[in-house]
Amino acid sequence: MVDVDYGHIRIKLADLMKEQKVSISKLAFRSEMQRTQLKSYMRQDIARVDLAVLSRLCYALQCDITEILEYIPPSE
Repeated sequence: MVDVDYGHIRIKLADLMKEQKVSISKLAFRSEMQRTQLKSYMRQDIARVDLAVLSRLCYALQCDITEILEYIPPSE
């Protein structure tokens, strides 16, 4: 079987937080999430994206999902 590169999804949470000058503590409070969970998203160290988490982040940061997630196409 041939391995196919479909590209990947980049989580831009750390960039967005920096842009909005929001600390991890403040975001944890606003989104009612644990700091450890937020750190995993910031480091892109998650295996599966939770839609409820993304909804909380969009609400807390008052942003659109496209500001948090980015599709990176495969390199040719």
